[in-house]
Amino acid sequence: MISMTGYGKGAVRNDKLSAEVEIKSINSRYLDIFFRLPSILQSKEYEIRDIIKNTLKRGKVSIVVSVTVNENKTKKVDKEKLKQYLSQLKEVKKVLKSTEKIKLEHILSNEELFEDDLVSFEEVEFEMVKGALKNALNDLIKMKKKEGKELLKDLQNRINTIEEKVVEIENDVKSNVNEYFEKLKERVKILIEGSDLDDERFKLELALLADKTDITEECVRLRSHLKFFAESMNNDEEPGRKLNFLCQEMHREANTISSKSLSTFIIHNSVYVKEEIEKIREQIQNIE
Repeated sequence: MISMTGYGKGAVRNDKLSAEVEIKSINSRYLDIFFRLPSILQSKEYEIRDIIKNTLKRGKVSIVVSVTVNENKTKKVDKEKLKQYLSQLKEVKKVLKSTEKIKLEHILSNEELFEDDLVSFEEVEFEMVKGALKNALNDLIKMKKKEGKELLKDLQNRINTIEEKVVEIENDVKSNVNEYFEKLKERVKILIEGSDLDDERFKLELALLADKTDITEECVRLRSHLKFFAESMNNDEEPGRKLNFLCQEMHREANTISSKSLSTFIIHNSVYVKEEIEKIREQIQNIE
């Protein structure tokens, strides 16, 4: 089991340049990738995207790639960024009604306006970037797996708790069957009060009501869903969507048990089971 939440960082360096990649991943129904790339890598976005797609399945993923040339290399001005920055400074002056002149130091202090002047960016340099990306992805997956282990423990504990509650519910039904029968008789008498029913009709009404309040099938189905849930957690490569579906089905059975039962004990236990299922549903939203 792998979590969708994680962070990874990777770097590759040589005597010419340094390539660094940071990756952050949070919950998302699909795989959504967002880039922050230097201008020299804009044309390589699709190749970088394919590497990520081949590694990650779900999550909102943010990628920051930086390429830095060694200090003895020159830098050049990004003219488009400079124009935008000057325009912003003028707007700020206008809003503040400032008379201060825009000085060269205001521009030089903004490092984003300057790019490393790479004479060429060949395949060798791009391989460095890909190496840094793969290192970052490995770091990310390591963290996602670690968090996934903790998620697995929590989910297993909650599944065990629900199974214990189902056992308690079934035991309560068996041990108090006579009490439930008497409650049914009283309910039928209230329902047919004032009606002229013979003994056979009375027994029929009682049988129909008994069938409507029987929760045996619901308990069996709930147990079945719990079994499939545990199997999927431990065996499926991408269990997230299946677990979400099973949560819906488990909640449906628990809700039916609560609505059909005449026992306060069973109703309270059913409510507890539904609360645990909701907590499970929240947790599995973070599973890839």
